Amino acid sequence: MNANRQAYRPFLFFLLRFGAAYLLLVFLYATYLGQFDVKQKEVDSITYEVAQQSKFVLHFFDATASIAPNPKEAGVKLFYRQRWIARIIEGCNAVSVMILFVSFVVAFRGKMKSMLWFIPLGIVIIHCANILRIALLAVALYHFPQAEHVLHGVLFPLAIYGIVFLLWMVWVNRFSIYAQRDEVK
Repeated sequence: MNANRQAYRPFLFFLLRFGAAYLLLVFLYATYLGQFDVKQKEVDSITYEVAQQSKFVLHFFDATASIAPNPKEAGVKLFYRQRWIARIIEGCNAVSVMILFVSFVVAFRGKMKSMLWFIPLGIVIIHCANILRIALLAVALYHFPQAEHVLHGVLFPLAIYGIVFLLWMVWVNRFSIYAQRDEVK
């Protein structure tokens, strides 16, 4: 019986570290969001910056991209070629994806030095990929509005989660304590 407990110990500690990191980060994010009055249609500053940066990227496709407050909800309307193409709300800012990413890296621990540069780098990569995702999604929806479900619900989420998965694989295989080390004999 004791041998069974020992066999599951690394997995249980992984779950414990993941759960603790995830709950802490979700609590901190919820505290941050609590500053904004959703009933008054206030948009949190991260979501607003994501909308601004998405508009900036769209200017590479067409100079007529713009954003405006959404009077019906706490969000931002994104216009492309004078057409309202998307709404950017809190869930579009990829913070929840970043929280999952960080929690996984913390759970699959590695050297602190590696974590201190890999986590911020990963967050920046996720953020940039998300901005590009929103901009490309806007262009795709402009040209193929009938494919909204596939584009917004399948293809573009698959892309962002695929990037996160690749980051996780790099972390586990190169920097975590489980990474195989080339030992000199």
